[in-house]
Amino acid sequence: MSNLETAPAEVACATAHVAGTEVLRPRDVPLGGPRAIRVRRTLPQRQRSLIGAWCFADHYGPHDLRTSPGMVVPPHPHTGLQTVSWLFSGQIEHRDSAGVHATVRPGELNLMTAGAGICHSEVSIHADVAPILHGAQLWVALPDSDRDTGRDFTHYVPEPVSLPGAQLRVFLGELAGAHSPVHTFTPLLGAQIDLDAGAQLVLDVDPAFEHGVLCDQGPLSIAGMALDAGELAYQGPGSSSLQLHNTDKRPARALLLGGAPFTEQLVMWWNFVGRSHDDIVEYRRLWGDADARFGAVEGYRGSPARLPAPPLPTATLRPRPQPSRKDPR
Repeated sequence: MSNLETAPAEVACATAHVAGTEVLRPRDVPLGGPRAIRVRRTLPQRQRSLIGAWCFADHYGPHDLRTSPGMVVPPHPHTGLQTVSWLFSGQIEHRDSAGVHATVRPGELNLMTAGAGICHSEVSIHADVAPILHGAQLWVALPDSDRDTGRDFTHYVPEPVSLPGAQLRVFLGELAGAHSPVHTFTPLLGAQIDLDAGAQLVLDVDPAFEHGVLCDQGPLSIAGMALDAGELAYQGPGSSSLQLHNTDKRPARALLLGGAPFTEQLVMWWNFVGRSHDDIVEYRRLWGDADARFGAVEGYRGSPARLPAPPLPTATLRPRPQPSRKDPR
């Protein structure tokens, strides 16, 4: 998925990895033109731009495609990241410049590695096949040692794991005895958690990780902190458990994102992840020149044939200085 903002803000990804919990509230962002669907963006934010290597989180739907245009994202570029597509309902047609043509379906991981450069398109499949579009699009920053790796695409269907009052689907990393075989470049966790009405769940987690719980259907509470649908709760490293409680009389659902704190400084702008202003300027120039670094998407029939990059800001894009690692406890 693209960041389709016409004036994307500079995001310097470096945050303090603190103990305790906090709630990040989303902002609405249009995905495209005036008739576009809207998404709820919880990462990045000024107060927290990373959870592990997770650097971007859009949550969207449910959108009824019988009454709305759905998702139509023309070919657009990415660098220095992986995209994670995860659906709760609906279907999306994916095409990319690695030659992959795939259908994204609910409960199935589609992980695209941009590396040095890739471009792709995403179009929701028509309403008579899958009328309700609902899901999340997530980005993972690649470490400097691997950010120029080759293009790749991985598909994986995790088996659901039954827990008392809950069901778990682990699509990256490992949790509660479930393990995903999908390779990641930094230690990561990604899972869908479905909670029965009134259920309480305590999960053993890696204390070296920081974690985020993105509430899809709620309300939920995490460590006693209330969390409504669309909000993301952050729990810093140092805790060996994660406590979730569905406080409603209806089932609840959330995505759990975790990872080892990402200590490298990044600059994110539009759909590019780099390390400096000059990186971003060069990526934008190459995309404008239709350079082979990004390749081309075959089979996309929409208009425009490719998304133009927005104008760069007048100021120099700079990484935020590394924060203090002092533990507030």
